[in-house]
Parts: sequence; structure tokens; C-alpha cells
Amino acid sequence: MTTIPLTKRGAEKLKEELHRLKTVDRPWVINAIAEARAQGDLSENAEYEAAKDRQGFIEGRIQEVEGKLSAAQVIDPSTLDAGGRVVFGATIELEDEESGDKVTYQIVGEDEADLKLGLINVSSPIARALIGKEEGDTAEVQAPGGVRRYEVVSVSYL
Repeated sequence: MTTIPLTKRGAEKLKEELHRLKTVDRPWVINAIAEARAQGDLSENAEYEAAKDRQGFIEGRIQEVEGKLSAAQVIDPSTLDAGGRVVFGATIELEDEESGDKVTYQIVGEDEADLKLGLINVSSPIARALIGKEEGDTAEVQAPGGVRRYEVVSVSYL
């Protein structure tokens, strides 16, 4: 089984989601099924069907999260010592060589990625182009609008 890289923060978020699914969502949907059953004829009961569908989704998500947590390799970026190289968990400040715009990203696992928060998936094209680079290096990224070039301004492990 392959390991799934997660930051410490990402693992905590998955644990919180699992706890919520088991302690809030699962009991709620069981109650909704019981209420719908009490209404009588199940063959034409839309509430019952909707609740059963929701239960299937919740149980599937519980299994998915448990699987990811059991295969997780939790990495605490603050304990990394990669000698200034870009690695999983690193926070990188980049400068677009064409426009001069600066952006900051942290390379995280798939479940943690949120571009609005500057969290990019480790398997995304930009992250793959950055892995192994150091301050001052240039990374070329194949973007939908063509090749973009970014200079690595700084690398930190927060």
C-alpha cells in the first residue's frame, strides 16, 4: 500500500472530519431514516430514499478518510531540514518572471490543497516543477496559457 503524504495540519483536519462524520452526521442520518420509516410505505417515500443515499455517502466517506489516515505519512514542515530545497511541506515564495508578481505557496497533500489559501497539491504541475529547486532557481511550469517561468525567492519550513 502506498503512503499518502499529509502535513500535521492536514492530518488533524481529516481526524476532525472523521470525528464529525461518526458523532454527528451518522447519528443524524440514522434518525432521519427512522423518521422516514415511521411514515409508512417505503416504496414511495422520497425522504427515506434521500436519507438512505445520504447514509451511503457518509459511510463511504468514513471508509475513505479512515483509509487515508491509515496510509498517511504525517510530515511536520517545521521539523524539516532540507537545506533550502523545495520539498513536501515547504513554503515557497515565487516571482513570476514575466509579470513580476509574487506569490507564496505551501506544498501539501491532495486533501489539504486550497489554492485560495496558497496550499498546492504535491502532484500539481507547479509543485512538481518546484520540488528540488533552491532559492534563486527558476522553475518552468506548463500552464494552460503556455509555459510560465517562476524564480524561487525564498524557501521556508513553517
